[in-house]
Amino acid sequence: MAFDRDILELLAASPEIRIETRRADGPAHSAIIWVVVDGEDVFVRSWLGKRARWFREVALVEAALQKALQSGEVLELACGTGLWTQHLVKQHSRVVAVDASPEAIAINRQRVDSDVVEYIVADLFTWTPPAGRFDAVFFGFWLSHVPPGHFDTFWATVRTALKPNGRVFFVDSLLEQTSTARDHEQVDESGEVRRRLNDGREFTIVKVFYEPARLEQRLADRGWEGWVHSSGQFFLYGSVTRIAGALS
Repeated sequence: MAFDRDILELLAASPEIRIETRRADGPAHSAIIWVVVDGEDVFVRSWLGKRARWFREVALVEAALQKALQSGEVLELACGTGLWTQHLVKQHSRVVAVDASPEAIAINRQRVDSDVVEYIVADLFTWTPPAGRFDAVFFGFWLSHVPPGHFDTFWATVRTALKPNGRVFFVDSLLEQTSTARDHEQVDESGEVRRRLNDGREFTIVKVFYEPARLEQRLADRGWEGWVHSSGQFFLYGSVTRIAGALS
């Protein structure tokens, strides 16, 4: 179904709507519906309960990822258990997925189950990617774990991996208290958070929260052009390319 431009703009700006559906012979069911508008395409999704906004923002980021990264060879840094790898294999001819955890990669391999993926177990702070090989680099919820003192070094590594016209896409957390686990301490701008495992052990980890506009400017100052957006409440996501002749 085709929509006029004014209708598309209205749909894109619409908040969640709670509706009730009912079968003739059954009880009413409450649901929250929303739409994601991508160009002239409109995707209608629904979810029950209070997490609807979170899923709406996930869908927004997923649509942006699909649009930003065209088919080709992509490097995924800190691939984890495959929540994003499973999206990358749908439109890329080759995915090189790197993570320091063999256990996470094992879960990723089982979840994704694709010959498109090449897995590498490596420490991202010491691993060097092949130079100029990749059409795109992706990392999800990793930039916030890069210590501030390693920020420039990390982006230099990303630059090394990309072809001249390659593109980066990333997603990470906004500073949002309700997105943490219930038994974790509240997050702040200190650059560190305490994480409690199921067995009771606690660790302090690096967790740097970025404000989208400031991160966009910081990347521009280091030779990257593009954008960094907020999904609303939970995520920031961005897409950048190298500025020709610039050094990070």
